[in-house]
Amino acid sequence: MKRFLQLVSECLTDVSELMPWDLEERLASNPDALVIDVREPYEFDAMHMAGSLNVPRGILESACEWEYEETMPELVQARDREVVVVCRSGYRSVLAAHSMQLLGYRNVASLKTGLRGWKDYDQPLVDSQERDVDLDEADDYFTPRLREDQLRPPD
Repeated sequence: MKRFLQLVSECLTDVSELMPWDLEERLASNPDALVIDVREPYEFDAMHMAGSLNVPRGILESACEWEYEETMPELVQARDREVVVVCRSGYRSVLAAHSMQLLGYRNVASLKTGLRGWKDYDQPLVDSQERDVDLDEADDYFTPRLREDQLRPPD
């Protein structure tokens, strides 16, 4: 049986990752680049990169194809565009970028460190109303909070 991080690690043999400063540079030099945020809608509404497209990980594959209720035309037509996939920490985005490559996307990468790293690099985030998010609030939002039942039981 594989564990989550093993699966992510195996996908990294095929998926490129960008650091936040690389993404900042790419977006400046290629305004046509498409940023896909694969977090859940409630996460996206709380804060996201301005101009990014929310495509939750659970519907990604059908959103990438015509003739599904989840179809997102801009995403379907982006197979030849530069695409950068983002999530909170950079793990879901690796799995999503891997799936997109299998579906024929030719220039897709994942944001290493995710939006937490983007925020740590002091890059802007906006809320669902496109208002700037205070980065101290973002820091608190991105702090992991595990419940007791989510911790590995002692051996």
